[in-house]
Formats: sequence, structure tokens, C-alpha cells
Amino acid sequence: MSMYATLEKAIDIAREEFLEASADSSKEDETPSVQQFSLQKYVLQDGEIMWEAEFQAEENDATETMSFRTGEAAQAIFDGDYDETELRLEWQEENTLHEWDEGEYQYEPPLDTEEGKAASDEWDAM
Repeated sequence: MSMYATLEKAIDIAREEFLEASADSSKEDETPSVQQFSLQKYVLQDGEIMWEAEFQAEENDATETMSFRTGEAAQAIFDGDYDETELRLEWQEENTLHEWDEGEYQYEPPLDTEEGKAASDEWDAM
């Protein structure tokens, strides 16, 4: 899992990884075709926000991130034709993963442990 501090960096790296993965199967003069853009937002225990992004050639390809845009909208993001502020505003907070233990994430912190309660209090204070 590769997370980045900025959404722009996450998208740039996802684009590079997609191009590398599709280099073998596409012709040089052919524009890569993207059908799905997946995104995930993380809140770490220290309150830092991180992003993970991924492009897929087919809709509904298995991915660890949330499917965020498909078809022409996914291709537009791949081509750099997007407004980062708009993407952030359209992100649904209930899809954000919170770190409750080092490297372990949940949609909400576990409240049945002392660490989970402390993390929940930290996130509520933000």
C-alpha cells in the first residue's frame, strides 16, 4: 500500500504505475484507456491525512481502494483534467479509514479498547 500526503501526488504516482503496468500490453502510439479511478483517504493516529489512488483499465477490477470515478470521468482524472478541491469535497467522510493500530485501519476506531477510545477522542478533537 502506497500512501501519499497530497492527493495530487497520489494521482501522479497512480498514473505512473498504470502506465508502467500497461506498457507491455499497449502500442506506443495508443493512448492508455482508463475505465476506473479508485481513491482512499486515511487518517493516521497522529492526525495526518494520507491518500492512495489507483487507475484500472476495466470497471469493477479488484482493488483495495474505493471506486470513485468510472468511464470518461476516470479518464479525465488520468489526463490531468480535474479539480483537486472538487474531488476533496466529493469524498464521503464515512469512506475514510482511520488508523487504530500501527498499519491497521477501520472506518471508525474501535471504542472497546483504551487505544481506540484515545484515538477516537483525538479524531473528534480535530
